[in-house]
Amino acid sequence: MLAAGVETEPGEEPLLKLTLESQRLWPDFAAELEAASGLSMEYRGEGTLVVALNRDDAVQLRHSYEFQKGLGLELEWLNGPQAREREPHLKPGLAGAVWSPRDHQVENRQLALALAVAVRRAGVELVEHCAVSEIEMSGGRASGVVTRHGRTAADVVVLAAGAWSRDIGGIPAARQPPVRPIKGQMLAVGMDPAAPLLRHVVWLPRGGYLVPRNDGRLIIGGTVEERGFDTRITAGGLLALIESAWRAVPTIEELPVVETWVGFRPGSRDDAPMLGPSGIDGLVIASGHHRNGILLTPVTAAVISTYILQNRLPEAARPFSPERFAAAAGRELAAQ
Repeated sequence: MLAAGVETEPGEEPLLKLTLESQRLWPDFAAELEAASGLSMEYRGEGTLVVALNRDDAVQLRHSYEFQKGLGLELEWLNGPQAREREPHLKPGLAGAVWSPRDHQVENRQLALALAVAVRRAGVELVEHCAVSEIEMSGGRASGVVTRHGRTAADVVVLAAGAWSRDIGGIPAARQPPVRPIKGQMLAVGMDPAAPLLRHVVWLPRGGYLVPRNDGRLIIGGTVEERGFDTRITAGGLLALIESAWRAVPTIEELPVVETWVGFRPGSRDDAPMLGPSGIDGLVIASGHHRNGILLTPVTAAVISTYILQNRLPEAARPFSPERFAAAAGRELAAQ
């Protein structure tokens, strides 16, 4: 979900500048990547609906709508009939909805495949199924990585290991990125691709969402759990997802469950991304994106490339330098 608008919450105003820039980059990025790889990422621009099922939901949604409109975001308030005109399978009698025309979606699995093909065609050596055990240090700077195949030297190392970023060895404890895994359980049900129940991404009250895919899958997600790298699918997790989806789209009860899975979002200490200098020469960090990893893909590539080649962070990325955590720790020590 490329949802820079409807996902914005109070306190995330600095992040909004970055997410909007990445959202702006996405159409051209998708077209360029599809041309380079020959693969479609199923970029879809129908927009996103956020629904309120009852009066209490509507009060909360109206509050979020007014806050987001105040930030200059392009949103439209819909009454219940207007929402059902866009998505007829939504619950009869729902209280209202917000439509965000600029919040789109992409098939993230296809994105990963397309990136792999495109970088190989560009001459990049991509070594898969080969974990990096540690970052090698020489003279106080990062000089390469160590894997089961041995040492690989590098002028610059980019640490972009997602939720596993803190597990890479060789980094001094004081410079380890504060990244933790945030578990998310998800499932998919099967729709008729020729007559899908939904065409828009639909956000549900209290944070759930429904994402229709071109192949007929309807993604239902996602739990947010602080349970480390727990890969278990739980009855309670699936129940919460299915019940929330069923309340908004009752006819999903007739659809078969085709897949369940667990993912791990990389959450930083302040749940904002870490982009740029690590405090160690030669080591650059691109991690901590939490729920915005796919949305921030093109701007992350641009920011990290600019930093490596020009030794500067673009203005929109400066609040997200990893060095902010070291600076905060220093202020805490000074105050003691």
